[in-house]
Amino acid sequence: MSGHVDHEVGPNGTDITSSSSHNNTENLPYVHKVGVPLKQNLLKEFIATLKETFLAVDPMRRLKDQTLSRKLLLLCQNIFPILEWGREYNFSKFRGDFIAGLTIASLCIPQDIAYAKLAHLDPQFGLYSSFVPPLIYAVMGSSRDMAIGPVAVVSLLLATLLGDKIDPVKKKAEYQRLTFTATFFAGITQFTLGVFRLGFLIDFLSHAAIVGFMAGAAITIAIQQLKRLLGIKQILKKTDIVSVMKLVTSSAHHGWNWQTILIGVSFLALLLFTKYIGKKNKKLFWVPAVAPLISVIISTLLVFITHADKHGVKIVDEIKQGINPSSIHEIYFEDRANLVKGFRIGVVVGMIALTEAVAIGRTFAAMKDYQLDGNKEMVALGTMNIVGSMTSCYVATGSFSRTAVNYRSGCNTAVSNIVMSFVVLLTLKVITPLFHYTPDVILASIIISAVIGFIDFNAMIFIWKIDKFDFVACMGAFFGVVFISVEIGLLIAVCISFAKIILQVTRPRTAVLGKIPRTGVYRNTQHFPEASKDPGVLIVRVESAIYFSNSNYVKEKILRWLTDEEEQLKQNNQPKIQFLIVEMSSVSDIDTSGIHALEELYRSLHKKDIQLALANPGQGVIDKLHASESPNLVGEDKIFLTVADAVLTCSPRLERA
Repeated sequence: MSGHVDHEVGPNGTDITSSSSHNNTENLPYVHKVGVPLKQNLLKEFIATLKETFLAVDPMRRLKDQTLSRKLLLLCQNIFPILEWGREYNFSKFRGDFIAGLTIASLCIPQDIAYAKLAHLDPQFGLYSSFVPPLIYAVMGSSRDMAIGPVAVVSLLLATLLGDKIDPVKKKAEYQRLTFTATFFAGITQFTLGVFRLGFLIDFLSHAAIVGFMAGAAITIAIQQLKRLLGIKQILKKTDIVSVMKLVTSSAHHGWNWQTILIGVSFLALLLFTKYIGKKNKKLFWVPAVAPLISVIISTLLVFITHADKHGVKIVDEIKQGINPSSIHEIYFEDRANLVKGFRIGVVVGMIALTEAVAIGRTFAAMKDYQLDGNKEMVALGTMNIVGSMTSCYVATGSFSRTAVNYRSGCNTAVSNIVMSFVVLLTLKVITPLFHYTPDVILASIIISAVIGFIDFNAMIFIWKIDKFDFVACMGAFFGVVFISVEIGLLIAVCISFAKIILQVTRPRTAVLGKIPRTGVYRNTQHFPEASKDPGVLIVRVESAIYFSNSNYVKEKILRWLTDEEEQLKQNNQPKIQFLIVEMSSVSDIDTSGIHALEELYRSLHKKDIQLALANPGQGVIDKLHASESPNLVGEDKIFLTVADAVLTCSPRLERA
């Protein structure tokens, strides 16, 4: 690094590239100097921070330098993406969307009926939720692939949370009203998060926690369906595996129905077999997609022909015919107690539904190489659930199984959702009476076959290999859902996710650096055992921002590194440490507590006749260091651009010492 360096004068007159002038007299090698930063405008800095936090993807960027009419058009396209891609829509795209729409409709109709039952609602409410919400989403959503409708996890969560407040059998009307109220507030939650660009909040639920929660929910749902699979008529409010298994075993001698078991197990085996075929041969994706509807048709005919309903096989009975009735008058706007209940349940359910939908949307957007605006998705999902709550729907979101089928069926746009909605409309207007003899157990078989895919063993193994703490979060959520309840499992998942964040913030990693042979690169000596330490110099890297929550720990950790190093040098009769260099390239920010910690570190080292040097501080850090006048304490000549510069400057001093 020695040799001539061209001079470059910064805006404030500071020489930011010349060698330290006071070192010239000592004939030291030239090193680059960290210049004094320009003072930032406080208001501009504050606005920039807010913009980066809430408008990382600026929705108004396209409106710049446009005419008023063009701005209005772009604004409308931003709110209603269909106005943008609809201009390029053609018959070729419609053909793919039409086939995809018919395919997902054949899957969604039996699933909707089954999921409504899972949510302790009448079957028609599941169909209602696959009619209105997909139409709203097709107009406002930005995902080309996501199929909208009721899903198993949200249905279970609603049933659990609502069932704790109101009995779904004895107070059926009140239960339905509270469902619409919760759906309304789920939509409000999603819409608010999208409008105020607060989508980053859903990222606090880690991927590992979601994997565990979904697997636990799958087990819970499947175990709950054992009652229907075995023909047990007794109702159980609790969802944990122990309570359900107690009910199943206690009913073994008098509560099981062999006809129900025969139908349920036979069609469950058929559904699982079709799933296996679909996985083995991707071209046969349509086989597991149409299998549920075919199973419903065949089982309905069997019950009708054999009169199995008169031998203990429970049937769906009546599904109300007609399109969605208005339910705006049923939302608890005036009943404050139930309004609060609906709000609390809606916020929780809305967040979970949102997390699932955004994850699905991003997954399939990546597969087709297009960008998905998470905040725009939240607005679309929120709007459809607000409208849905007023049209007799319960919480709808993106369904992974249906979206996968939609994708493989060759969908091009959200028109596939419109096609599906019209098929559901036709079903509500004409076909619902044909479901009268549909056995209840076939719905249980459909649910079990659908949720088995939520148990992702490969993801769990991957999490175990990568991060053991993540695996603890995953298993905490899993066992919480399975052995306690859905809401407790969710709470455990959130708490462990936050615990990990807190642990990482309060206990950041530090490392001792050494020089890689034949290079000027300094790396962690634990990762690179061949890296050598410079005599009399200890280099420590801090791998996190330094805040009030970790500043004391960082200071004490650096001093512990120093103590360990000194003990080792003493044992080997080597020269003691004279310089401690703190490598700060990974320190993204520092607050007043962090600066105080550095000052305390300087004083502790000064008592030991050890000099402190800082290497490679970022702009945000160097701004605050100069604002606090810390360079006056440490010495401006002790702040370096790189570790190599710091070592280069310290080495001649060590030789003189």
